[in-house]
Amino acid sequence: MTPDATASGLAIPADGTGDAVRRRGLRRMRTLALSLLVLAAIVYVVTLDQDGALGYVNAGAEAAMVGAIADWFAVTALFRHPLGLPIPHTAIIPKRKASLGASLEEFVADNFLREEVVRERILTAEVGARAGAWLLEDGHAERIVSIGSRAMADGLGRVKESDVAALVQEALIPRLLDEQLSPMIGQLLDEVVQEEAHVGAVDLVITELQSWLVSNEREVTSLIEQRAPSWTPAWLDERVSHRLHREVVEWVDEIRRTPQHRARQAFDRWLRQLAHDLQHDPDTQARAERLKHRLLAQPQVASTSIALWEALRRALVGALHDPDGMLRRRAVEELRTLGHRLQDDRELGARVDGLLADVAGYVVIHYGHELATIISATVNRWDGKETAERIELHVGRDLQFIRINGTVVGGLAGLTIHAISTLV
Repeated sequence: MTPDATASGLAIPADGTGDAVRRRGLRRMRTLALSLLVLAAIVYVVTLDQDGALGYVNAGAEAAMVGAIADWFAVTALFRHPLGLPIPHTAIIPKRKASLGASLEEFVADNFLREEVVRERILTAEVGARAGAWLLEDGHAERIVSIGSRAMADGLGRVKESDVAALVQEALIPRLLDEQLSPMIGQLLDEVVQEEAHVGAVDLVITELQSWLVSNEREVTSLIEQRAPSWTPAWLDERVSHRLHREVVEWVDEIRRTPQHRARQAFDRWLRQLAHDLQHDPDTQARAERLKHRLLAQPQVASTSIALWEALRRALVGALHDPDGMLRRRAVEELRTLGHRLQDDRELGARVDGLLADVAGYVVIHYGHELATIISATVNRWDGKETAERIELHVGRDLQFIRINGTVVGGLAGLTIHAISTLV
């Protein structure tokens, strides 16, 4: 590692175990290539000025030395100056790492970060099915829930009450006061009525109201009796109150059992009219805005919002910290169910893969070249000498085969040329 790289903090991180293996392999291949060169030199010296068969051997050894030295020069020139001599067009990687990084960036962006390539790879990889299989393996769903629960609990624990109070009092309430909410509420209410999304809530209210009336007959009749005139006899008040209670219970039950009851229809008409007036009637909008301002101006709104948040936060943190709690157990069950569906439901898996492919395609189209700039930016931060050393450590072993092949091919070429020259 160079002093400059160490001082600037731009040294390339190395995996000690993997680098040690690569370094040993590179050293063995260098030794083998050098041994072949030395062997060729010895053979050349021993067979010097010899005729006959030894002349052929001498010519082959001479050519083998030339090939070995030439390929040693070519391989070495990629990473450093051969023999330390500043020969032009040597030490290519240290000198031109910036242009090499830019070329590599362009190559990756043009050939790999392309929408059709990325989409095809995701679709053929069947990411959805693989994710489902992974979720079903022992402990994976539990691990995801455990890690996610800890992260969520830590995040919720770091939210201070003062921060929530500031958000509600300084951002949320002033924004709600400034915004005219009536048209938006009217449009939302209109959509709810058109889709009949309120019917379930109405059924629930009516059912609970009937149940309460039946269970609290004494309270209802007592209230009616208290409102009766003082001059009426007690027995008459009692009979009237019980009759009124029965009539109310029967009327509510009739509404509950009749989807097209007149009371339901009247309520729907009122909701539709209210939705229309909230969107188009200035008087209704003004009254709604005045009501909004009166409600939000109450100090209890902020304090109640903060208290509700604190209660919800404490409940969530407690549930997230409980490994055997309902929340975490249910999360694990849902993840396993999702895993089974991703494996068994081909249509769902295809939709997931298609969605991932769409997301990846969008990212590649709009941000592919920006992502590829990581390559050139990273290479530019590296120290030139150490960059060459690291690249040589990864590919140098294979490059030594060039030297070995040069020695062998050079020897064969020299032998062939000498044979042709002798024959001619």
